[in-house]
Amino acid sequence: MILTLERYGVWLRSSVVCLCGALGVVLADGAEIPLAMSLLVPAVLACGVRLYSLRHPLPLALLWTLDAAVVVLTGLLQPVLGGEGADVMVEAIVGICVVAFQYEWATRPVAGFGLAALGTVVCVLGDVLTSPGHSPDVIPLVRMFVQAGLSRAAFLMVRARARAADRSAAARAASRREAAVAAARRAAEREYLATLHDTASATLLMVSQGDGRDWSWLPPRARQDLQALSAMPGFENGRVDIAALLSCVPEGDGPARVQLKTHIEGPLVTPSGPGLAIFNGVREAVTNVARHAGVREAELRAWAEKDGVVVELSDAGRGFDPQSVPARRRGISGSIIGRMHTVGGSARVTSHPGTGTRVQWRWHGRARESPAADGAQVAGGIPRPPRVHSQHSTAVRLIRGQLLYGAQLAVLLISLVWQFTVSLRRLMVHQDVYRPAWAQTAAFVCLAAVAVAGGAYLLRGRQIPPRVRGWSLGSVLAASAVCAFTLPPGQSTGPADWAFGVVGWHALFLLADLRVRVYAAFLGAHMGLNATAVFLSGAPTAAESAVMGISTISACGFQFSVGVLVTRLLHGTAPAAGTAAAQEEELRTRERIHEDMQRGHKERYRALTATTVPLLVGLGHGVLSPHDEEVRLRCGVEATRMRRLFAEGDAVVDPLLNELRACVEVAEHQGVTVSLAVRGRPGEVPLEVRRELVDPVAVILGRTRSTARVTVVWTPRAVRVSAISEDCADVQGEGDALRAHGRATDAKVTVVRTTRGESVWVDAGWRRPAASGVDLA
Repeated sequence: MILTLERYGVWLRSSVVCLCGALGVVLADGAEIPLAMSLLVPAVLACGVRLYSLRHPLPLALLWTLDAAVVVLTGLLQPVLGGEGADVMVEAIVGICVVAFQYEWATRPVAGFGLAALGTVVCVLGDVLTSPGHSPDVIPLVRMFVQAGLSRAAFLMVRARARAADRSAAARAASRREAAVAAARRAAEREYLATLHDTASATLLMVSQGDGRDWSWLPPRARQDLQALSAMPGFENGRVDIAALLSCVPEGDGPARVQLKTHIEGPLVTPSGPGLAIFNGVREAVTNVARHAGVREAELRAWAEKDGVVVELSDAGRGFDPQSVPARRRGISGSIIGRMHTVGGSARVTSHPGTGTRVQWRWHGRARESPAADGAQVAGGIPRPPRVHSQHSTAVRLIRGQLLYGAQLAVLLISLVWQFTVSLRRLMVHQDVYRPAWAQTAAFVCLAAVAVAGGAYLLRGRQIPPRVRGWSLGSVLAASAVCAFTLPPGQSTGPADWAFGVVGWHALFLLADLRVRVYAAFLGAHMGLNATAVFLSGAPTAAESAVMGISTISACGFQFSVGVLVTRLLHGTAPAAGTAAAQEEELRTRERIHEDMQRGHKERYRALTATTVPLLVGLGHGVLSPHDEEVRLRCGVEATRMRRLFAEGDAVVDPLLNELRACVEVAEHQGVTVSLAVRGRPGEVPLEVRRELVDPVAVILGRTRSTARVTVVWTPRAVRVSAISEDCADVQGEGDALRAHGRATDAKVTVVRTTRGESVWVDAGWRRPAASGVDLA
């Protein structure tokens, strides 16, 4: 915005110097033209150098000197030309320079006001040299100071609104960034849990359930699981052939082998994220066929659709009711459906008892352009922030609205101050020349009413209704006509014409949000009315025409340039600023997502280092044997912990009880009889505290052989979770593993463990801190 204002000030000043200077030469006598040109040409050249500096920066001292030279040379034209026309020309040029300096030197107000003071001194000096012995007229000097003050005030108001827009945009960007990071975290967490469910969780659960089987498949699977976990949280970029991937779907070994009949129309090239999601989903679905369908045959089909791919796995097994599957079971909801939703695709499971099962995966190219379920862009399994285009329009509307509000406030201020200072004085001083005077007074009151009515809407933060704006514009134009036709001949644009220079400000206030051509049409009508009144009273001379031309340039020309500036700010600067803000937001969001993903990956991997990873390494390289009971117990504990982790994200009323039930379910699959009792009214417990409360119970349940009892007791200020096992294996190693892992127990969670033979009782309690605001009652 500052650069736009600087360019505006330089171009405005240079244009006025050239145009008004040329008209001033017309006013000069033939003998004075050479001397006038000798002063005007250097001033024009100084303006040209200043225009050159917009693209090729020059030293600030040189620029200030050039600006000072313009006003000094212009002031010296006044005694050279002499007469009223020279006074009008110099006042117009210096007045515009005083205004323009406040924008050219917007960030250096001392330099801007110094140049304005220099312009005032030059006008005084020119007036003294033109009329020796007469005291200088102070009215033009006061008018220049008013112009300088209004220009600076207008700049400060627009800058304040621009900064407010920046602050608001930054706050909204921060909110969107946090939402995008949270969405990316959830998507990565879903993919992590789905992979963990399909790999380590399933492997360790099978190991924990017995040794009466052929374990030849275990080492390569454990190594594959370990490799899959180390590759989290994202997929590689690029494209894959789903047809080639599906040819590698494992069918299982021995009695659990599923014979796949494949009908694949390849190649089926897709981005790697959706391709790997489909492959992992098919692998999990084949595993489900082996475990639950009761058949050993399935049909796998894949084909291309318009802008997409469809993969379908069907079997003629016993079938099931998908609605009856508990939310804690992750095979369908997480590994098949949830994984596809993460990459912008879809998966559907169709099954009925006794009619078999069909699973269908769909992904279309347009899915890359549409947000995933969390509202974040995803590609390759890693969510991305919203695209710049989606943020651009919001940022532009915000910036444009604030700039428009600031511009309207500034123009309203100029309208009121100018009308009730300069215009009011002229109206009162020249009451005797108007024909009739009451018409001029009525026009003054009408303009004031328009400004007050429009300002009432603006100060309440509302747009001016179209009907009110129409009536207001009609009133302003009518006031212009009344003032033009009730002036005596030869007074148009002169000292008695108080309305000519103020009408345009009222119209600009009303039309600031529209294109500049609408405002240009109004100014054309305003000048046309005044020109008609002038010609009806008699054709003006060349000198009179030149004076009126100078006044028109300094008044209407300046107002039109402000309208062009407002349009430039709203339709040029605002979109550019919105694009820059959106690009910066996207960059920051990408950085935040990348940092968060890296941190989350390290935390998750560190959480597996002390327990899961050693088990997979030992099983994968033959160091640990699945025939060893201690190994199976350790696998059972880890499988229980993972099930509790899966349950963390469930949307349930009582998360603590839901996580305990997930642990109980694993123990029951291992043949353990578990009773669960709950007393009291459930309350809210932080996630970290829930982990510390449930983990000791998960260890006990994972190492129990036959019977266990779990109890949850809620009180208004505390919650206690306890578990009793009648035949629990030694849990000392699990405690050592936890301490080695560094999972520091919350200072507010107390854990008491009592052992009597094979009976183990563990009690974990948490008391709500008085200042936490969490009510367990």
